[in-house]
Amino acid sequence: MDQAQQNSGRAQPTPNKAVRTGRELLKATIPFAVESVSLSWWNVASTFVLLIACLLGAGLAPWWPLRLVFSTIAALLMVRAFITYHDYMHRAILPRSRLAWLLFRIYSALSLTPPRSWKQSHNYHHAHVGQISIESIGAFPIMTTRMWREASRTTRFSYRATRHPLTVFAGYLTIFFFSITLLPLLKEPLRHWDSLFVLLGHAGLIAVVWVLGGFDAAFFVVFLPMTVASALGSYLFFAQHSFKGMRVFMPNVWTFQKAAMESSSYLKLGKFMQWMTGNIGYHHIHHLNVRIPFYRLPNAMRAIPELQQPVVTTLALRDIRDCFRSCLWDEERQRMVTYREAV
Repeated sequence: MDQAQQNSGRAQPTPNKAVRTGRELLKATIPFAVESVSLSWWNVASTFVLLIACLLGAGLAPWWPLRLVFSTIAALLMVRAFITYHDYMHRAILPRSRLAWLLFRIYSALSLTPPRSWKQSHNYHHAHVGQISIESIGAFPIMTTRMWREASRTTRFSYRATRHPLTVFAGYLTIFFFSITLLPLLKEPLRHWDSLFVLLGHAGLIAVVWVLGGFDAAFFVVFLPMTVASALGSYLFFAQHSFKGMRVFMPNVWTFQKAAMESSSYLKLGKFMQWMTGNIGYHHIHHLNVRIPFYRLPNAMRAIPELQQPVVTTLALRDIRDCFRSCLWDEERQRMVTYREAV
C-alpha cells in the first residue's frame, strides 16, 4: 500500500475496471438514494430525545461541572439534529411526513435556521460550489489571486473578515443569527417573513429558560450549546469547501460532478464524531447526490470505488490551519494559496 492510501485509508478502483465519471458516477449512487422511513424516524427521534434529555440535564443538574458536561454533549447533538433538518430540507428523509414538517418547523424556530432563507442560500451553494464568487451566498466567498490584487481595500477587508477564523467560530452570531436569519429579513421582509418567527422563537426560548431557571440555566441550556454547536457546524461547512487540495473551476469547465468530487472534501472523523455530525464528513458524496440519506452515505462510499479517493481533511490542528490558510485560488498554479503567496 502506498503512502497516499495509508494516509487516507482509501481503497483504489479495480485496475481493469473503467472509472466512472459524470453522469455514470451519479447513476451509480442512485440505489443509495432510497429512504427507509423507519430508519429515518429512528435517527430523528433518538437524536431529539437525547438532545432534549441533555438540555434538561444542563438546566436542572445541581452541580455546575455536570451541567457543563450535559451542555457540551447537547451541543454535539445539536449538530446531529441540524443534519437531520438538512436532509429533510433536501427531501432525502421524511419528505411526505406532516409530523416531520411540524417537528422541523419548531426546530428551525428555536435554532436560528429559517426554512426559506436557509433553503434558498443552500440550494444556491449546491449549484455554485467550486466556482469563483466574491458574494457570500450560502457559502464562503472565493476570489482568484488576480481578483485579489485588483480589489479595493474595502473589498479585501470584507473578504478577509468573512473568511476569518473569528467569523467562523463566532457562527452563532455571525452566521446563524446575522447571515441566515436577520439579513434576509432586512433585505426582503415579505419574502422572508418566517425569519421574524424564528427570531421571536429563539428569543422566546431564551426568555422562558431565563425566567424559569435564571441566567445559569439560559447559559447552559441555550448560550453555551448554541455557541459550541454553531462554531463546530460553521467550521465543518467551511472546511468542506475551503481546504488544501481543493480545485476551483471556471464556468466553462465547471460541472456538477466535478465540483462534488474536487471542490468538496471528505472530512475523516472517528466513529463518535462521525455519528455526532451525521456523516456530514462524506460531503463529496452528499454533493454528488443530495437525495442520499445521511445514514446511507458510508454505504455508498464503501460500495463505489470512485468515491473512495476524495481529498481528505480532518479535525487535526494541522488540517484546521491548512483550511484557514487556503484563502485564494491561483489560476496559474491551479491550487489554493495564502494571502502572502498572492502578492
